[in-house]
Amino acid sequence: MRQTTHQDILNALLKSWSVKSSSLYTPENPAKGQCGVTALVANDLLGGDILKTRIGNQWHFYNIINGERIDFTASQFQTAINYDDLPSTREEAFDDTDELQLVYLSTRVIEFLFDSEQ
Repeated sequence: MRQTTHQDILNALLKSWSVKSSSLYTPENPAKGQCGVTALVANDLLGGDILKTRIGNQWHFYNIINGERIDFTASQFQTAINYDDLPSTREEAFDDTDELQLVYLSTRVIEFLFDSEQ
């Protein structure tokens, strides 16, 4: 079994994001509103830390994995992100989502990752 890469996870996320993982989802901008739930799923799969930065009047969540910033949802923004890399927690990221969204996204991503190994 090969090691799962960041690209594998991004591909699975792109296939998994929907209105079931964020009420802000649109087909034109699938990453919109997905940052908290995605940071939690990535943390479950890859470990590392959850960080945050303020964009406008909201927090944006992403991951630091093996010292590398991984922001699977950066594509939701029209401009480059000025990352503050502020420490965050699973609890803070969870405030941006709910249990149903987290279970849905986690299950779908794992299904796609498992299917890609076949």
